[in-house]
Formats: sequence, structure tokens, C-alpha cells
Amino acid sequence: MSRPPPTPAGRQKRNFAKRHVRPSDDGAIYLYGLHTVEAALGNAKRKKVRLLATPNALARLGLTEATAPVPLTLSTPRDLDRLVGNDAVHQGAVLEVQPLARPTMKALAEEASLIVLLDQVTDPHNVGAILRTACAFAADAVITTARYAPQETGVLAKSASGALDQVAFIEVRNLGEAITELQAEGFFVAGLDSEAEKALPVGRPAPKTAIVLGAEGKGLRQKTRELSNAMYRLDMPGTIKSLNVSNAAAICLFALSR
Repeated sequence: MSRPPPTPAGRQKRNFAKRHVRPSDDGAIYLYGLHTVEAALGNAKRKKVRLLATPNALARLGLTEATAPVPLTLSTPRDLDRLVGNDAVHQGAVLEVQPLARPTMKALAEEASLIVLLDQVTDPHNVGAILRTACAFAADAVITTARYAPQETGVLAKSASGALDQVAFIEVRNLGEAITELQAEGFFVAGLDSEAEKALPVGRPAPKTAIVLGAEGKGLRQKTRELSNAMYRLDMPGTIKSLNVSNAAAICLFALSR
């Protein structure tokens, strides 16, 4: 039985995010968890390097040593713990991949009808959960900024539970320019804010709709508010008027899909 490569040098650090998102020197990423690995294996656009799996996980993926579609290294749970960290819920499966190629903004704007934009949402767990929700409600893409946003990593992919390989995840240099470009292609851009005067409508306000969500605490930046076509709040009857951004995204997409 072959062994996985040596553990990255920084694995002992306590920083959870750094330990789990570290790519290999050539830019490869370690995706882990059965749903995440299965979705990546099924994505023809994803370049797969090798699969590291326990015999049990391989069977749960519906594969054998003979039918594995990529080079396979049979591993033990302890092998995989050393590779991706003891806190990573890998379920016996780790897939080494290259980052996905992403569509251009122009191509996306021409073909999409529902998009989620994130204004400096930095937590990879939140962004992953939003990707999962976007996939569930048939959104075409999630857009973040290149700075103040998480990269494509194992932590984000695990939180997305396979959605990273099913929904376009795009980075833009300037969110304001992206909003303007979407509006030029006929998108109605709706910002979400707990103190907005208007409640979020049921159903899309326009055939091509983009929603913008901001980071917890800070919310949307002023320029993002000014560029949005309208600002809405989630109409909640309880005493708490704001939610975790991933929960807010789920409610918002549910309302727009009605």
C-alpha cells in the first residue's frame, strides 16, 4: 500500500484556516469529505491529480481500485489526518485537484439570471454554506472580491458540500465594477440590509436579479449601497433583526424563488 506525501511543514500550527487551506507548492488543493470528493470527481472541468482514500470510503464512493478515474493511493484515516489535519472531517477521502477555471464576468452576465455577490465576506465556512444554498436554489454564480474573501480551499469546499463544483465561484478585482457590468447586462441588483426601509419582496424583482450580502457587523459598504438598484431587509417579526450571512442568504434565495 503506497503512502501519501509528507505532511506540509506548517501542519502543527493552531490556526485552523491556515492548516486546512494550505495548497501544495504547485497550486494543487486538497478537497476532502465524501460529498465534496464525489462532486469534484464528477466535474469534467475539474483537473484531478490523485485520490487518497480508505477502502471503506472508496466503496462508499462506488469505486474500486480498478475503476478509480484518477491515480489512487489507498490510505488509512491516520494517513489522511496527517495530510489535511486532525480537525478535518475527511470521511476517509481526500482528492488532490487544481483550482477550477472560472467563466469571465461577461460570459456569466450574458447567460445567468440569478447571482449572489458577497461584499467582503471573509469566513470560508460562511462562503461555503452560501455556495451550497446557491446550488440548492439554482443560482448561477457566487461572486466575491479577490481581496477580503476566502480562496478556493478544502475548508470552503467541505462547507459547500459539493456545490463548489456545481456553481460558478468567481473572484473580481472590484465589486463596484462587477455590479455596474451586471447592470449593463440587464441585472437588477438588490442589496440586503437589516435597516432598509423596504422588505424583501417574494419572487424576483426582475428576470435577471443579483443580490448583494455584506459581512456580519459591517454589512454592505457605502459604495455598494449606492450602486445597488434597491436596498431590502428581511422582514422578521422577532426581536433579533439580523442573521448570520449564510442564513440570510438562504432566506433571501428562498423568497426570490417563490
